[in-house]
Amino acid sequence: MTTPARTGNNQGSKRPSPEDRPAPSPASRPLGVAAIGYAFMGKAHSNAWRNVAGYFDVPAFEQKVLVGRNAESVAEAAAKYGWAESATDWRSVIERDDIDIIDICAPGWMHAEIAIAALEAGKHVLVEKPLANTLAEAEGMTAAATAARQRGVQSMIGFNYRRVPALALAKELIAEGRLGTVRHIRAAYLQDWLSDAGSPMTWRLRKETAGSGALGDIASHAIDQVLYLLGDSVTEVTGRLHTFVDQRPGPDGPEPVTVDDAAWATLTLASGAIASVEVSRVATGQKNSLKLEIYGDKGTILFDLEALNELGFMDATVPVREQGFRRILVNEPEHPYLEAWWPQGHIIGWEHTFTHQIRDFLLAIRDGSQPSPSFEEGLTVQHILAGIEESAAAKSSLIQLQTHTEGA
Repeated sequence: MTTPARTGNNQGSKRPSPEDRPAPSPASRPLGVAAIGYAFMGKAHSNAWRNVAGYFDVPAFEQKVLVGRNAESVAEAAAKYGWAESATDWRSVIERDDIDIIDICAPGWMHAEIAIAALEAGKHVLVEKPLANTLAEAEGMTAAATAARQRGVQSMIGFNYRRVPALALAKELIAEGRLGTVRHIRAAYLQDWLSDAGSPMTWRLRKETAGSGALGDIASHAIDQVLYLLGDSVTEVTGRLHTFVDQRPGPDGPEPVTVDDAAWATLTLASGAIASVEVSRVATGQKNSLKLEIYGDKGTILFDLEALNELGFMDATVPVREQGFRRILVNEPEHPYLEAWWPQGHIIGWEHTFTHQIRDFLLAIRDGSQPSPSFEEGLTVQHILAGIEESAAAKSSLIQLQTHTEGA
């Protein structure tokens, strides 16, 4: 991803105090939106902003400005993705009176600085996962979000897989008791885009810019799903991290890889359930496969992101002669989010999860309610990631966590 500029420091100008910057009134005019970052995630978010009002009844808004580091490139992206204008200085954009929402699609090392500045300026904030690169940054962001909420300023972290209709249905089935007591869950998020040792160096492979590798990038999604689906919390973790390719081609020769290629973890949940988590960016042949298996004493749920319109479900309460997995095609108007889309059987895709995410965020702003997942929930995931790193550094020792999911 191209990173937005870090220009200017506002020194010499009086910055309004947080208590002077309440949330804007959505009734006065359309909400003004600015997105920061325009590569992979910026493109996905832009697609959602461009389409959401065509399918859902949401508050009026305008795609005001797209922000990035390279003036020419961000201007081209803005024109292509439906933004009215482009800019290279995110600080000046945050201070604009016509901007009400900041959508942060920049790399993790910029999340804390941008989010805190935006919240203090009275802007609603959506930020991509993971919340930050470090636990300290995540705690600072959460404190800023808590203070801003008192002024009606909302914030949300973008765990978009919560908005997969099949996973939203899975959560409903679990909450209804269809699985009974959940005993264990397997979560495996596997990709192969780094399988080739000749794949070039990127910011995602440097600890100073990425924070971690597969752990923060995709294990954060898997762990959030465990917490989301079960409504549970993690009390203990063990973990292991491994880097299979320790250097990658750079513009000036080989560069060291300072993050993990793969990670493994075992999570003990407050309910007594056990979750195993495996993630890899070198799993040859796996393109973007988030597999979830949830086993209860009355039933089981299976899911794979590469078949995101389908949910496997087995009801163990029926007679044994009738038991077996059945495939639920999650495309009915009665299923979460799908009343807005196509006739039954006409599947939706990965990009729709971002549209659903924007829809939920806008409705929370309209209603003055706390959107989920909150920064607090993002901080909970960050504590678990930190625990896995601590365990891995101590030869997979058991680490006790003092985390919770208040507000989940």
